[in-house]
Amino acid sequence: MTETQQLIKDYDRYVLNTYTRYPVVMVKGKGSWLWDAEGKKYLDFFPGWGVSALGHCHPKVVKAIRRQAGKLLHMPNNYYSEWQGKLAKVISKKSFPGKCFFCNSGAEANEGAIKLARRFGQENGRHEIVTMQSSFHGRTLAAVTATGQEKYRQGFGPLPPGFKYAPFNKLDELSKLVSDKTAAIMLELIQGEGGINVASPKYAEGVRKICDERDILLIVDEVQTGGGRTGSYFAFQNYAIEPDLMTLAKSLGGGVAIGAFIVKDTFAHLLPPGTHASTFGGNSLACAAGLATFEAIEEENILDNVSKIGGYLRKKLEGFKKKFSFIKEVRGTGVMLGIELGIECKEVVEKCLEKGLIINCTAGRVLRLMPALNISEREVDHALAIIEEVLAEMLKNSKFQAPNNK
Repeated sequence: MTETQQLIKDYDRYVLNTYTRYPVVMVKGKGSWLWDAEGKKYLDFFPGWGVSALGHCHPKVVKAIRRQAGKLLHMPNNYYSEWQGKLAKVISKKSFPGKCFFCNSGAEANEGAIKLARRFGQENGRHEIVTMQSSFHGRTLAAVTATGQEKYRQGFGPLPPGFKYAPFNKLDELSKLVSDKTAAIMLELIQGEGGINVASPKYAEGVRKICDERDILLIVDEVQTGGGRTGSYFAFQNYAIEPDLMTLAKSLGGGVAIGAFIVKDTFAHLLPPGTHASTFGGNSLACAAGLATFEAIEEENILDNVSKIGGYLRKKLEGFKKKFSFIKEVRGTGVMLGIELGIECKEVVEKCLEKGLIINCTAGRVLRLMPALNISEREVDHALAIIEEVLAEMLKNSKFQAPNNK
């Protein structure tokens, strides 16, 4: 029995089967590359759902982790921490004046945002939150109820009341769902799990206007888009809007588990001592890693690279549309791009993995590409060569039958 076979056997016996896993055991990562237990090398074009946004084991992040691990790992939040305040200051300086709450994941961050919105509306008897169809906000009970995809909610009822779902990018439909019971609107400016659906500027500005006119909180979920992925530190900065509350996670710790939300100073009083907490939230190790991630983005001009490489990648993918008629659309911003195909794309992902490339399939028919923010042009070319090869093979084998206009 190989090492891979033994490890998979242990997983099957002792780990709850809540994920569909590929038969590969990854043991080492460096930059945009991974190696499995058998020594095979992979180009990672989807590093941990965007968690490893600077690639695997970025030297600056690793150095910060090692230094902090030998000094202090954790302190409870009823004491001041050396790193938590520093990281909160950077987040506020890079986004908008406000105060941060730290937790461990995007779902936790969104749970906290939902609680704050409920407190905000309590005074006037408001508790409802309007989210978008095809959205994704996490797997905990309130977050999965906020998620505008029925498949994630099935079998977990009764669900918390007070959530409504509006069609994405349709302002009139959203406006109809807002009532005197609405406390907040919760929005992803790019829906990742929903298929890389991008909010139009007019729509985003319209949502902000509704919130202003109706005294409603605007919550922007930047769990997947935050940290530079769209070419700005945060996706909202690509629009003429500013949220009242923003949630973060994934790339925030450069590979270390950390989540957060930041709320404008105006509303920070809504969660006084005793109203919300997270035992491990904002621990010294995670915050040191988060601060190092921001420093690396600045020192290495990562945002410039995202804009440059994102444009290069987008142009190449648009070229694929001319070659493969079954590509319906290429969409996204920065290095968060989706390729919508005419059929289910699970097999494309599997064939790319066989050839040493890691990508993702979301919303059934959308290939999701979210490489490290510091990916090189040469690595992009390598990935595109594999994708093109796989698509050509599938076309030759008549896998794609759906015309481009369906």
